[in-house]
Amino acid sequence: MQDDNLKILVIEDDQEISKKLSSYFQKKDFEVKTAASLGEASIILNEENINVCFLDLILPDGNGLELLKHIKAEHPDIEVIIMSGFGTMDSVIEGMRYGAIDYIKKPFSFYDIDFAISRTRRYLTIQQKLIDTENRFSLIGLELENRIERQMIGKSAIINKVIDLVILAGQDRDINVLITGENGTGKEIIARIIHYSSARKDQPFFPVNSAATPESLLESEFFGHRKGSFTDAREDKKGLFEKTNGGTLFLDEIADMPLTLQSKLLRAIEEKKVKPVGGDKFTEVDIRIISATNRNIEQMIVENKFRRDFYHRINTLIIHIPPLRERPEDIEPLLKHFTAFFAKQKNRPLPEINPEVIEGLKKYSFPGNVRELKNMVERAFIISSNSVFKSADFLIPAKINLSQIDADQSLNLEENERRIIQIALSQSNYDQQLAANYLGITRQSLIRRMKKHQITLDKILK
Repeated sequence: MQDDNLKILVIEDDQEISKKLSSYFQKKDFEVKTAASLGEASIILNEENINVCFLDLILPDGNGLELLKHIKAEHPDIEVIIMSGFGTMDSVIEGMRYGAIDYIKKPFSFYDIDFAISRTRRYLTIQQKLIDTENRFSLIGLELENRIERQMIGKSAIINKVIDLVILAGQDRDINVLITGENGTGKEIIARIIHYSSARKDQPFFPVNSAATPESLLESEFFGHRKGSFTDAREDKKGLFEKTNGGTLFLDEIADMPLTLQSKLLRAIEEKKVKPVGGDKFTEVDIRIISATNRNIEQMIVENKFRRDFYHRINTLIIHIPPLRERPEDIEPLLKHFTAFFAKQKNRPLPEINPEVIEGLKKYSFPGNVRELKNMVERAFIISSNSVFKSADFLIPAKINLSQIDADQSLNLEENERRIIQIALSQSNYDQQLAANYLGITRQSLIRRMKKHQITLDKILK
């Protein structure tokens, strides 16, 4: 499957939102269908070869969760992104359990839509590449090496060392791997490459964001539960360990995992068996653990914020991905790779790149790393219609101007955090990702801090 022939179904009874989404996707050359009810959606699903559904949970003729169950039962290859309003978080969590790949909360911006669809497109692309792979027998054959090089673009000595470690990890079926590096360096890509180049490649790969799931649900998510074991346990549910049996469990943002769960995971990994919440029998499991973090876990151990025994269990092999600013020689090949990628995706002629662009990018610190460079290239295609990319097309961010903070103002941390976030948003023209890059944090972290300080944007889809 190619990215440019994605077929999307928008299931939303609010006509204004439905029209805006449809128009937005059409501008991106996606094929779009819309439905305002469960009945309309069912007809389209049976008649059309849909790839991705944007599903509102509250529809005039029923609950969107029932349609989600139907989709995953009858059309398992369709990926579902939930659209949820205020007060529906319980339904969202239930939807993720039923197989939704992502969710976005109303009101949302077009950036939220882009982020959700790009993640889904990446997932679909990886699936298709696996189907098309002919080299099923050699773990380090030419096809595998080419696949790794396509993902890990670069010519620096340090990135070549990373590739060597990735190949080594792929050769071993069981070794637990800890991937470290700043946000945007490609930790999940590395985890997927290791999995799909190993003897576990035909078994499940489950990515889990250790910081995204509510702490009260973590044990149930990992180990499952029995019907009636707690208030919302309406039926037996398998946990991630059982679902991933034979495959790889990817624990992203592992440093944010609660200490109590670390202890239980340690026992499950060591004993290779799990017991569901409310259950009385253990189930044997065989999985590989790949973890990732952007934090200094050794320092967290000193501060008693992370278990030492758990750390040593998950880091048999450590792969550190250096930030882009430490390997400027990789900027040019990455720039050319992304330029070719978006030229093909947007059906545009391949533009030339003025040498001043490369020199300017090499001087930039890239707090968002490779992901930020990719976003810059996509933005350049939007801004420029010329046959040559120039420096002005890349909007390389300057350092945030803090002159708006007076020297005699309070040193209160809370007050200044709110003020700096507002300055970053203002100077980025309310682009959340760019503002997060200014601040040196992730977009998710920025959103959490905005909620904390009750900072809202006026440029959102309503």
